Formats: sequence, structure tokens, C-alpha cells
Amino acid sequence: MNRNNLTTAVIAGIAGVAGIANMASAVNLNPDGLGQVLLYPYYTVNSGQQTLLSVVNTTAVGKAVKVRFLEGYNSREVLDFNLFLSKFDVWTANVFSLSDAGLSGAGAAIFTTDKSCTAPAFTQGTLTNGSGYQQFFNFAYNNPTDSGPTGDDRTREGHFEIISMSDIVPLSVLSGKITHVNSIPPGCATAEAEFETVATDTVPPTGGLFGAASIVNVAQGTYYAYNADAVDGFTAVKLNNTTGSLFPNLANVNDVGGATATALVFNNGALVTATYPSQDIDAVSALFDASNVYNQYQHAANGSIGSDWVVNMPTKRFYVDPFITNTSVAIIPFEQGFGQVLPGLSCDVVGLSIFDREENTTSLPTCGFSPCPPGQPPSSICRETNVLTFGGANSSILGSKLTSNIASPFSAGWLGISLTDAVHGGTSASNHAHAMTASTNGVVFYGLPVNGFEAEDFVNGNLTSNGAAVLANYSGVYRHRISRCADTAAVGACNTHPFGVRCCSTASRS
Repeated sequence: MNRNNLTTAVIAGIAGVAGIANMASAVNLNPDGLGQVLLYPYYTVNSGQQTLLSVVNTTAVGKAVKVRFLEGYNSREVLDFNLFLSKFDVWTANVFSLSDAGLSGAGAAIFTTDKSCTAPAFTQGTLTNGSGYQQFFNFAYNNPTDSGPTGDDRTREGHFEIISMSDIVPLSVLSGKITHVNSIPPGCATAEAEFETVATDTVPPTGGLFGAASIVNVAQGTYYAYNADAVDGFTAVKLNNTTGSLFPNLANVNDVGGATATALVFNNGALVTATYPSQDIDAVSALFDASNVYNQYQHAANGSIGSDWVVNMPTKRFYVDPFITNTSVAIIPFEQGFGQVLPGLSCDVVGLSIFDREENTTSLPTCGFSPCPPGQPPSSICRETNVLTFGGANSSILGSKLTSNIASPFSAGWLGISLTDAVHGGTSASNHAHAMTASTNGVVFYGLPVNGFEAEDFVNGNLTSNGAAVLANYSGVYRHRISRCADTAAVGACNTHPFGVRCCSTASRS
């Protein structure tokens, strides 16, 4: 058997064992970084920082995509627009603080020097560099209100997503409008109208997008860069929506045929297939569901070394926001609706295990975080975008206002967060282990859907090199590592395992 035939046979065997009818039609988190949907776990404009972002179209056809920014408390939308990428195109932008640019307002805004077409265009005003900009809005969290902060400063940090709506047919009128001629698309002013009115200009989207973002502080010389998570196989149909629409969103996931949404998840080396009804957010949550999150940390008392963990929950709003769920209580696997127990929060109990670099560990205080908010359950993560700090109060190197501090006696080591912790229980016996609703083929994932990274900062200040002063600050970013727990019997319970790790029963563990 030649190599190609062997590869084909192996793939066929995997598909047969896993019971996959069509691997290409199922939603998956692509480890190669290309997809139809890109999820960026964090943006911020706090503490003199800006967030630079990019999206790249690697294909020979144009793309119509939805770009959406979401604030960090409850993931209410703060800006939404359509973007048209021509073949092999790159779009870049800069999210910045209005006050840092000398403009009135306490919130965030975005500008671009890129020529790719956006709808609407950024024409709210003109910056000193000649670029138009658009500020972020507070409308979505003030109408209706959601018990969180109401000021414009709520727009200053959160996360964002880019969702493919359709591919643009080559040689169509829309393609001609958005394709660069001498580096400038000729028809941006009328591209959105063409997109909305001529159905034959677009077809269901393929993949091929990748993206990245960087949090930059020019004065401090720090640069936290990360790759966007790429979700492929998200939709088999067009998701065309007008600019400013709340659609498409992550719940619009679907398979070929439209009746189901199948998730492919690698769990401890095994490929798990979980099938849900079409347009079920659980299919996307399954891709990011983690039973445990791991990463390192280090900090110094004088602030010269620091670490922040960004723990984002990209689908949480679909389970806890009363505006979406039409109920004040949470849908599993989450425990509390937003504002159900504490204003501006939606808390989930987690377990914490912390070690230094020499295997030493300690029992953390009652709530694990400090200070412990009144009424907050022990060791809880309470926002949709969370930033965990390690150096005490006001120690966030990202300047975050979405923080919880880990009360660690160690200056360096690693932390494990158990997202299936059942020691303290949740708000009901049915969700204390954060069990997702069973898929139609009997798969239950335990844990919570998360993504994110650790950011590190080393500040040496100005040092001397060859008699000249040089800025000697350094930064790095490390993606979180996770373990998963998928119970294919749909009846397993989570057991205690060594070192505080919790997973489902080994008898039915996939």
C-alpha cells in the first residue's frame, strides 16, 4: 500500500471508529489555526495600552465577515460591523482609548489605516494621523440594563470575534467592488448595498481565515501578542446579515443539511463526536470545554516581574444573560445568571491548586482569591472575561479592572484551576460539577468553555549599553493548557482524583 492509500485508510478508519459520517461538515477547533470563525480572548485600552489586531484571508476568494467586540462583564456588544476581505487580503486595526488620543470620552474606539472595505466606514472623526475612527457604544448594556456598570469605561476591555458570513463569488459585482486595484478597493461606498440586495454575489463560506492580536504599551515597551482561536466547519449555509445586526453569532452553528450541529473534540488522544440540534450553542461550547486549566506564573514584590492570566469564556453569555436566555437563572453548565445573586457578576465555583517550582504547595484561603467579595461563593470566577493576578491588589500588568487576585505565598510556579470542582457545590445539585447538557448521541462534557493565555512582564527600566541608556523591559504570552472530561455514557459522576483534579468516572470516560 502506498503512502497516500495508507493515509486514506487511516482517516477512513478513524472516521469509522468515531462514527463520523462527514468529518468536514462538523464544527471543530482547528489546531492549524485556520477557520471560518476567529475568537480573540482579550482586548484592552487600559493603562496607556492599545490592542492591535489582524485577520488574514488565505484563499483566492473574497470573504464577507462579521466583526464584533464584546465587553468583559456580560459580553454585551459594544461594536459590530461588516468587513469585506478580497482574495489574499489582510485587514488590520487599532483599538485605543479616546482619552489617550486627546478626545473626549472614557471609552474605547477603533481606527484603521487599512483600505479593505468596512460597513459602516469609520467616519466619526479624524485622528491626527489622518485616519477615521469609531468609538465603542454603551447602548447594549444600558438598554436593557443588566446590573453591571453603565459607564463608557465598561467598553475598555473585553474580547472579540470574527464570523464568516459568506464567500464572495469571483467576478461578481461585489467582488469587483471590494477587490483592490492599485491597493485600493474601488467600490467600498456601495459594497454593503450590493451585499444586502444581490444574493447571487455570495455563496456559503469556506474556511481559510487566521488572525492575531497584540496588546502594546509604547511607553513601557511591552508587547503581548497572541493568535486567535480558529473554529472551522462552523456553517454549511450563508449567514449574511446587515451591518449592525446581532447576527450571525456563535449560536448559529450548523451542519450540512441544517438539522444538526456536530462537534468534533479531541479528548486525551481520542476523537469525541457530539451531535446537537442545529443552532445550539453547546456545539461550540464543547470545543472549548475544559475540566482543568494549567499555566505558570511569577511575580516580584517590587512589581518588576508580573503575571496575569486571561480566562475568557467565549460562549458564556448564551447561558447567563437574561436578555438572551429569557430567564434570570443560568443554563447549565453555568451556575448563576448574570446579576442573579450579585449585581454585575455571574459566579461559578472552581478549585485551585497552586505549586512553586520545587513541588511545594499550600492551602489557599477560603475563597482562594483576595479580597473575597461579600456574598461570593468560595473560589469563584464571576465574569465573562476574567483576569487573574498574582502579586496582590492593583498588581495587574494589563491594567485590568476585571481582576481576581490569587493569594499565593510563592513568587513563581504553576497553578491548576479545576472547573469541575464539587467541594462547595453550586446553586443546585444538578450543575455543581458544571456538566453540560447531554448531546443527542449521549456525550456529556464536564467543565466550562474557556480560552485565554498567561501574560508575563519583566521590567528592568533603563539600563546602560555602550554608554547609552536603553529600555530593558520584556514581555511574553503563553496559551493556557487544558485537560478535558467527556463522559460517553451520559450518566457518569465526577470523582476526586489526585492533586485536586476532578473528572468523570473512569468506567465511562472517553
